Amino acid sequence: MRSIRVAAEPDGTALLRVRELGVRFPAGAAVSEVSFDLGRHECLGIVGESGSGKSQLLLSLLGLTPRAAEIRGSVQLQGLELVGAAAARLSAVRGRRIALVFQDSLSALNPYRSVGAQLIEGARRHLSLSRTAAVLRARNLLESLHIDAAPERLRQYPHELSGGLRQRVMIAMALMCEPEILLLDEPTTALDATVQAQLLELLRELRARTGIASILVSHDLAALATVADRVAVMYAGRMVELAPVAQLYAAPRHPYTAGLLRSMPRLDAPLTARLPSIPGQPPVLGSISGGCAFAPRCVLVHERCRAVPQPRWVAAQTAWVACHDQRAPHLIQEAWT
Repeated sequence: MRSIRVAAEPDGTALLRVRELGVRFPAGAAVSEVSFDLGRHECLGIVGESGSGKSQLLLSLLGLTPRAAEIRGSVQLQGLELVGAAAARLSAVRGRRIALVFQDSLSALNPYRSVGAQLIEGARRHLSLSRTAAVLRARNLLESLHIDAAPERLRQYPHELSGGLRQRVMIAMALMCEPEILLLDEPTTALDATVQAQLLELLRELRARTGIASILVSHDLAALATVADRVAVMYAGRMVELAPVAQLYAAPRHPYTAGLLRSMPRLDAPLTARLPSIPGQPPVLGSISGGCAFAPRCVLVHERCRAVPQPRWVAAQTAWVACHDQRAPHLIQEAWT
């Protein structure tokens, strides 16, 4: 697939450059030929069904994939290559320059250590802070994230906190060393609607206050619409469309994107209406033999779609789509009705 450069900022500079990134397991490729830029202060949203490669993509940026995985391509942090980098280089980047908030906070946090002990570990290692200074930093950070009774929270253990509090602790842990990039892997999963809204508001506030760049992975299109500048759509390990959030939601150019948007619940829909869905199931790992992976489920499929890999073509200055069909967005949306 031909790689198309998409400018992350008007002047063309980027904090993170990813080119032709691939993650392959013995059973098949989990991520294939992914390319994008992340600009300073930008929030890039990544959306797709379960199994589309979103989490593997985030893990591969920091070299956290399992040993069985083979990573190809390039990930450059301001010119510093991370793919194939030595363990010492990756260790210096993880937590200090790029921090990751895992999906399941209860599994990610150590149940045998207090919240405070886990919060100060990275700051003492990367910033060489004394224990007293690190604890003070952790307390102030918890308070800035609207966690009440911060001194008491530092003494508690993960199981003593609610799901929403654990996610805030995970975010605090990621921010302890003031990283340049924050990676968030579905941080609102398993949270109720009220806590989800609070967490998204916290992310917006955090970005406005610190200017941190971020990549937010989610299956929730509505959530991404409130925080992301651009949204990348993934299917079967590939990015199939990338565009500014308003443009992508108003005029999707890939049939899969249009199908996802059509599947969102609508307040103006009749109460008895059946929620639309995309027919079929995503392909399993290693089952794609050629052509477009979405072809078996696509309403606009052509014979060439089943045999020829989809090309990437520029839809606008900061948007592209990987699809054989280049008809107008409204025709792509109407095809699903």
